Amino acid sequence: MLKKLFFPLLIITFVLSALSHYMHWGAEIEFAFAGIAILFAAGLLGKATESVAHYAGQRLGGFLNATFGNAAELIIAIFLIKEGLFEIVKASLTGAIIGNLLLVLGASALAGGLKYKEQKFNQHLAGQNASLMLLGVIALFIPAIFVKTEHISEHNTMNISLVVAAFLIIAYAGWLFYSMFTHKSMLEDHAETQPDHGEEPSWSKGLSVVFLVVATVMVAFISEWLVHTLDTFSSRFGLSELFVGAFVVAIVGNAAEHSAAIMLAMKNKMGAAVEIAVGSSLQIALFVAPALVFISLLFGEGMNLIFTTIEIAAIGVAVLIATSISRDGATTWFEGKLLLIVYIILGVSFYFV
Repeated sequence: MLKKLFFPLLIITFVLSALSHYMHWGAEIEFAFAGIAILFAAGLLGKATESVAHYAGQRLGGFLNATFGNAAELIIAIFLIKEGLFEIVKASLTGAIIGNLLLVLGASALAGGLKYKEQKFNQHLAGQNASLMLLGVIALFIPAIFVKTEHISEHNTMNISLVVAAFLIIAYAGWLFYSMFTHKSMLEDHAETQPDHGEEPSWSKGLSVVFLVVATVMVAFISEWLVHTLDTFSSRFGLSELFVGAFVVAIVGNAAEHSAAIMLAMKNKMGAAVEIAVGSSLQIALFVAPALVFISLLFGEGMNLIFTTIEIAAIGVAVLIATSISRDGATTWFEGKLLLIVYIILGVSFYFV
């Protein structure tokens, strides 16, 4: 029943979001319709990406899931940069990283763990992911410490941001080459105990690509409408930019990862779910955030890569517990619950900032 209603609801919510934006129905109504519409658009994006991934293979499929799953965050961030809302951009990037590591991975481990006693995935991949996540924390921590302790002048803040951003992109490009070419066989997931014998995706390869493009375009439009409501919405309800960016925007932008990762975990494909959740966080930290530093230069004033102490602490905590839980190449429902508890603790703390 829900599957039959999905496309009508997608179209209805998209039209209502457009009408509320262009006819100025008020920030609260515009935000509500845009938030609901982007959930449906992100759901289509996740489903189309999963279908394309079926034809592309596991490694490339996981990369596509992470890339198009992050399309919402990237598009929202670009519109925020255009508006000069750099602090919300950094908060949304923080929220995307901790959301994927704690909320998406935690919900996937919990949902899959309630159905299967233990879910295993490639341990070598888990170890490499842990190292890359630590690299992301180091790359954010070191420049921030040097700037905040005044060992680097305000004048050079943008310069160090550009250098660090460039090397993070190089590191991510190296990881893609490592994981998809030189060590591809080592990273294949042989631990999934119930492969899909004869299971076919909902759409053909061509139709999957069409839906992927359509969903990305819809997300782009809805993201712009959503961004225009944030200032009014946050001030009306007394919410800080930090909370709105790190949790409200991030949760909405993570909808595609949520749907895809949880569905895969419940099919006992925890390796693919981890690939989406952790892979998305890595892509945000090592590619999206650095790329936005360079993209910001196109709009005049550049956005630096210096995050607040609170944001760095939240990312560090998320990486620490996600690494501790996933490094052994197995998860249970109890570990998923732990990740979700940490996410709630961070959410409550951000709310009272």
